[in-house]
Amino acid sequence: MEYNEAFPLMRPYSDPDNDGFWDAMREHRLVFQKCKWCGLIVHRPRPRCPRCLSAEIEWAESLGKGHVYSHETVIYEKTGYPGYQVPYSIVTVEMAEGVKFMANMDGIDPLEVRVGMPVEVIFEDIAEDLTLPRFRPIET
Repeated sequence: MEYNEAFPLMRPYSDPDNDGFWDAMREHRLVFQKCKWCGLIVHRPRPRCPRCLSAEIEWAESLGKGHVYSHETVIYEKTGYPGYQVPYSIVTVEMAEGVKFMANMDGIDPLEVRVGMPVEVIFEDIAEDLTLPRFRPIET
C-alpha cells in the first residue's frame, strides 16, 4: 500500500487486552489469544474466553497462513481513507487456526484478489513504533 503523507497516519486502538498483539507485531510475529482452559483461539483480543469465560488467556503464535474469505477493493478516492492511495484491497482471511482476520492485501493488483486465494502474513513497519500486518498471495 502507498500512503499519502499529506494526511495523518491512522493508528490502531491499543488497550491492556490487545497490547500483546501489538507487541508481537513490532517483532514481526502474528499472535492470537488462546484460552488456557478450553483451547479456543480467538481474535479480537478480549479479557475473557468467549466460550468458557476463563480469564486464563495466553498468546499463541500463528502459522501466518490462510485463504481469502472475503474482500473489498477501494477504487474511488472519496470512498476510502484519504491517506491511502487507491486502489487498495482489504481482505478478511480465514487463518489456518480457524479465526478470521482483516488486513490490507499487498503484492498483487487489487482487482485480482479472489475469494479462496491462499495468502500469508507479512509485516510493514509504518512508523518507529507501529508495525501493521498485510497479506500477500502465495503459491500452493
